[in-house]
Amino acid sequence: MATDMAINVAIDRRSLLIGSLTMLAARPFSAPAFAAGEAIAFVSASKHADGRYSVLLLSVDGAILRDVPLSARGHDIAIHGPSGRAVAFARRPGTFAVAFTTMTNAPPVVFAAAADRHFYGHGVFSLDGRLLYVSENDIRGARGVIGIYDVASNYKKIGEHPSHGVGPHEIILLSDGKTLAVANGGLDTVPDFDRVDLNRDAMQPSLTFVDAASGALRAKHVLPDSLRQLSIRHIVADANGAVWFGAQWEGGPSETPQLIGCAGRDRAITLIDPPERNRVDLKGYVGSVAASRDGSVIAASAPKAGRIVFIDSASGAIKAASDFRDVCGIAGDHDAVFATTSGFGVLRHERPGAAPISQAELQDIAFDNHLRRWG
Repeated sequence: MATDMAINVAIDRRSLLIGSLTMLAARPFSAPAFAAGEAIAFVSASKHADGRYSVLLLSVDGAILRDVPLSARGHDIAIHGPSGRAVAFARRPGTFAVAFTTMTNAPPVVFAAAADRHFYGHGVFSLDGRLLYVSENDIRGARGVIGIYDVASNYKKIGEHPSHGVGPHEIILLSDGKTLAVANGGLDTVPDFDRVDLNRDAMQPSLTFVDAASGALRAKHVLPDSLRQLSIRHIVADANGAVWFGAQWEGGPSETPQLIGCAGRDRAITLIDPPERNRVDLKGYVGSVAASRDGSVIAASAPKAGRIVFIDSASGAIKAASDFRDVCGIAGDHDAVFATTSGFGVLRHERPGAAPISQAELQDIAFDNHLRRWG
């Protein structure tokens, strides 16, 4: 009964959101064409001072090139650079997604999760850009699924795979183009209870490797029972194919474990446990992870602590840490430079262990959790 009520409420909310999104999508972009010489460098969901939500397409120095409206808070953006396509997802447990292209001035395409599903805020395109894989919740079954959407058919859902866990959050496609890595956070949520976690005491977080074509499980790594409340949320692959994750601790504040680790298809999970002199208090929360363009450095943001940690991917050693108030969005830029964003509208470029290279502050803008490098 409770689950059925949750689905009914989700349908009502979905109808309202989709209705408002459809009206927004009918409007032209605020910047329908690019000025000569301007190129998209980054994209991020954002909130404006007047309460509006949107996706911002930014130049390398933070100039707003396009503003794609959203009817509610967004989370992450999937990008397929060769086709100029991108999809912004609602924040968990949201039910809408907005697809747009930079190749034409066509209005965005709005699509929604099925009535008995909700999104977890992340997705990834197939290598050829024909399919979109989305992390979703089977509300009735309390299990994670990977929704499969046909891009050419206006993002019509054509199937789904199991995520082989509960609460799939970020999902990435590995360099082989055939394997999906899935961060199963272990948390079950439903739209009518907003962001309340229904199974905090029975969490089973995991990192799974799933065949993109068949949905078959290729490998699954589960944290020990003592760490069952360490929710694996965000992931990125390094130059050697290892998958690094940032976690969020759902247990008591006095027993916060290390939050950053890595694993491979044939390599068990290892948590980074820095020596005492390099220990960094991340306040139990990693908001995003990213790799340098060459995959040699992994960066993890901790917004509650206002810190960024940089890790050498080959050795697992912490290279450096920096302070940045309310930092969360992070993306690998050129060379070993990272671009980072904060909830105060700041876009910063920095190299591990060095002073910031540049910093721009966007007035009346609050960047959301994730920053993506375009292309």
